[in-house]
Amino acid sequence: QVQLVESGGGLVQTGGSLRLSCSASGRSFSNYRMGWFRQAPGKEREFVAAISWSGGITYYVDSVKGRFTISRDNAKNTVYLQMNSLKPEDTAVYYCAGFARARWSYSTPNEYDYWGQGTQVTVSS
Repeated sequence: QVQLVESGGGLVQTGGSLRLSCSASGRSFSNYRMGWFRQAPGKEREFVAAISWSGGITYYVDSVKGRFTISRDNAKNTVYLQMNSLKPEDTAVYYCAGFARARWSYSTPNEYDYWGQGTQVTVSS
């Protein structure tokens, strides 16, 4: 069992930056591939970024490529999402998630095993 807690959300102006953190407790964090998802009001949960066990492989949704960076520190049991050049359309609740299965479906929310409670990101225009 893994418990995930996100932090770092807030209100920022267009063009600003935020860094989200997701701290994990429980079983060995390095055994889990990790992902960030977001959900805006009235919309489905959307894949944002994902990272492999060691951090050597990353994936991003096209809309955030070049602006967001996912990283992890296994010694600190933490995964990060650095968000730069934020846009109003980035406004959403952001969730981190842990993937424990052998075959990694990195962009499919239902395939992830553990979820945090979410942190709100609001980008004002």
